[in-house]
Amino acid sequence: MLRPSVKEYPVRPEISQAIDFLKKNSMDYEDIDLEAGVTAFLGEMDRGLAGSGGSLAMIPTYIEIPSDIPADRPVIVLDAGGTNFRVAVVAFDAERRPVITSQKRFRMPGTEKEISRRDFFGTIAAYMEEVRDASDRIGFCFSYPTEIQPSKDGKVLHFSKEIKAREVLGGLVGEGLLEALKTRGLKGSKRVVVLNDTVTTLLAGTSFLQERRYAGFLGFILGTGTNIAYVEKNALITKAAGLPAGGGQIINIETGDFSLAPSGELDRRLDKSTKDPGRYTYEKMISGAYFGPLCGLVVAAAAEAGLFSAAGAA
Repeated sequence: MLRPSVKEYPVRPEISQAIDFLKKNSMDYEDIDLEAGVTAFLGEMDRGLAGSGGSLAMIPTYIEIPSDIPADRPVIVLDAGGTNFRVAVVAFDAERRPVITSQKRFRMPGTEKEISRRDFFGTIAAYMEEVRDASDRIGFCFSYPTEIQPSKDGKVLHFSKEIKAREVLGGLVGEGLLEALKTRGLKGSKRVVVLNDTVTTLLAGTSFLQERRYAGFLGFILGTGTNIAYVEKNALITKAAGLPAGGGQIINIETGDFSLAPSGELDRRLDKSTKDPGRYTYEKMISGAYFGPLCGLVVAAAAEAGLFSAAGAA
């Protein structure tokens, strides 16, 4: 609903003062040009698909929409989120309904202090102790910017959400995990597929393909961070060579790094206070890891501008 205009309804002085405060700090929703924002976003998507720069990574996943879901084949699943790390075993029954067992939640490594590569993957291997022999397949939902390889392993590009693990950057997730598991006595081999939370969300939606048909799919995350995945034609992913003609695959957009969204001084002040200024500025404006501190900055600035009583401001 749009705000009533002054011509239609008289606006109380305190409301007018609040609107002036929002406008001064570029935070009034009525000043946002949605059409211009969408055009800018689409342009960044095109640049990312072509590999010609821009703020959207448009990461190919080499994962297609499955035509069928195998029944009674357990997979070890790992979920590395912004706050929590989850472990479980998942299989689909004969009716293609997911059966989740041995589910546990732990603290995400690197949330409290800087952690080494050895300790990062060693901690994850320890989390897996009870389920590591449940399957020779591991699906690793790794919710950070990761360059997926044709092998479906992933090279870590950047940690968002204030995770502190510099030694992990540039390395392969699956490779690091398998090394840690072998250090803890794992025998035999396992196959690791790395994908992020938006891709897994999209794939979860495709599990309903047995019952209904859809023109397309999106995976959308708005939690500790934010991101979107969608299905793109291989012909439009011109930065990747050798893709099958006529096919398509899931693209991880990495929307949190979009740099052309309208922002204000308080958004920029918050960005400068983070461990990675200038990166993931869009995510820092709307997602859970940053929303509390951002609201704190806004309220403090509003108090300074006189929007509260003296007692309330204090």
